[in-house]
Amino acid sequence: MTATRIPLAGVIGSPIAHSKSPLLHGHWLKTYGIAGHYIPMEVAADDLEAVLRMMPKMGFVGCNITIPHKEKVLSIADQVTDRATLIGAANTLTFAAEGKIIADNTDGYGFMENLRRGAPGWDPTAAPAAILGAGGAARAVISALLDAGVPEILLSNRTRTRADQLREDFGQRLHVVDWVQAGNIVEEAGLVVNTTSLGMLGKPELRVPLDGIDGRTVVTDLVYNPLKTHLLQVADAAGATTVDGLGMLIWQAVPGFERWFGQRPEVDEATRQAVLA
Repeated sequence: MTATRIPLAGVIGSPIAHSKSPLLHGHWLKTYGIAGHYIPMEVAADDLEAVLRMMPKMGFVGCNITIPHKEKVLSIADQVTDRATLIGAANTLTFAAEGKIIADNTDGYGFMENLRRGAPGWDPTAAPAAILGAGGAARAVISALLDAGVPEILLSNRTRTRADQLREDFGQRLHVVDWVQAGNIVEEAGLVVNTTSLGMLGKPELRVPLDGIDGRTVVTDLVYNPLKTHLLQVADAAGATTVDGLGMLIWQAVPGFERWFGQRPEVDEATRQAVLA
């Protein structure tokens, strides 16, 4: 790439119009005076590989991948990090020399950075973590929590077979509980994480008994629209430490921005406001 070429990045998904990533990266580009662009791109699954192979030739230095392409992109990439392999999905691509595609997953990093800042007193080794949901986001969260030293993960999902698959993939520190018993794992946990879309604007509420939450519990919801989900409102009322999902979205973007544009961005209140705009 010649020195005069403007670096391009973006986010690929279908649909993509709702993505907050262009607001986030646009804010950082402006803040640091970087002559680059970050754009949303709606790409169908059948076109994904052709589009990705063409992007480096167009001046793209990398991109984010979102639903529904996060799994498929692993079979397209030339190199996949151990982390992305374990999670079974990638959200951050970097284009290296000769257009080589390197796939990584920064969702677990984003989750942990958000959690550590929002709940600095949380000790991962002190108590089990309860995870609601068994999709791609849950895989990233489980991987990060096991790395952090959580002794046991209590997992519940509306479809039991998906949770059982995660137990098989991640091993004996995972304990699967039927969805009707999800209230019990909330009671036992030091950390409660909602990785489902339940509670999101336009989706049904999370209908799990939450009376086991108290002042010793840390509760985080990956949903960030609304910022204060029903789960977080109940947890606040019970005196728990709550962490909203917006920080995960922001922090997972930090490594990609740094790789693509050569500047490690700062996460501050102005960043949050830019994403909420």
